[in-house]
Amino acid sequence: MADAVALRKQLKIKSGAALRLYKEHKLYQDEEVELKRRLDKHIADNAEEWDIKNTRRMLEESQKMIADSSQRLGKTAQELRELVVSLESRISAPVT
Repeated sequence: MADAVALRKQLKIKSGAALRLYKEHKLYQDEEVELKRRLDKHIADNAEEWDIKNTRRMLEESQKMIADSSQRLGKTAQELRELVVSLESRISAPVT
């Protein structure tokens, strides 16, 4: 019984982490779209070089974070998948 509680807790933690990482990844993607739009506007408006350079730097940082969050999300999703498979095999295993 205690084992089932621990497994349920572990499943809740992993699924919560996956959800949090998905939201984080989505936010970085939205930020990237906004920064691309802002950069295009700065270029079209012939804004100061500092504004263009700073927006490019922020865009590059967002793109790096997208790659990082994607990698972490993939790893967490794989761990969650493995946990679910492990739980399914325990459920289907005959009780002795």
